[in-house]
Amino acid sequence: MREIVLDTETTGFEPDQGDRIVEIGAIELYNHMPTGRTYHQYINPERDMPDGAFEIHGIGPDLLTNPRPPKDGEVILRDKPVFKEVGQAFFEFVGDAKLVIHNAAFDMKFLNAELRWIGLPQLEWERAIDTLAIARQKFPGSPASLDALCRRFGIDNSSRTLHGALLDSEILAEVYLELIGGRQPDFALATVSTESGDSSDTTWKPRPRQVPLPSRITNEEAAAHEAFVKAMGDGSLWSKMG
Repeated sequence: MREIVLDTETTGFEPDQGDRIVEIGAIELYNHMPTGRTYHQYINPERDMPDGAFEIHGIGPDLLTNPRPPKDGEVILRDKPVFKEVGQAFFEFVGDAKLVIHNAAFDMKFLNAELRWIGLPQLEWERAIDTLAIARQKFPGSPASLDALCRRFGIDNSSRTLHGALLDSEILAEVYLELIGGRQPDFALATVSTESGDSSDTTWKPRPRQVPLPSRITNEEAAAHEAFVKAMGDGSLWSKMG
């Protein structure tokens, strides 16, 4: 099963009011595992960059009302392609894959507006897997932002000082895999297809997690449990099992 984890950065909240996409980042998963294929593109929105949007993603200082030279890490947009020059390549990259998005309604709204303006087909809503909705259902009442989910699952997001579409997609892929039960929710029973479409090639194997997740049990909780078991005496079942 092919999935695309993606994120966008924009000039604002409403494409129908003139806001545009300025960055798209996406990574490919196959059977819930990253394949190494990515799509990343900065886009000239052909309009100004509101201060509020710039403070979030740090993209386009040259498009501010009072433009200034870029600082380290800031991206100039005037020399980047407009969406009509890259839309076809993006459309072909996502293909017919499921789209894994955090707050899918926002990104789908912008992507479909941009695609519609250049005459390309729309992305059907049924293709979207909204990780925000999954998190809210799985952890009702708890914070469900991407940063909050990283803290919950012990995912390192220390390099996320500003929003960035490709970095956010990479982080979201890890969050998504944890939300659905880890890197092998189907116990790796699915076969892996090759570029030619042959599903008989089984040489590819899932790789183990490079860094084990930290224990969710604090030292205080572990000590309290040990004291509780000790208080039950040597004849308790837990003492014998230990």
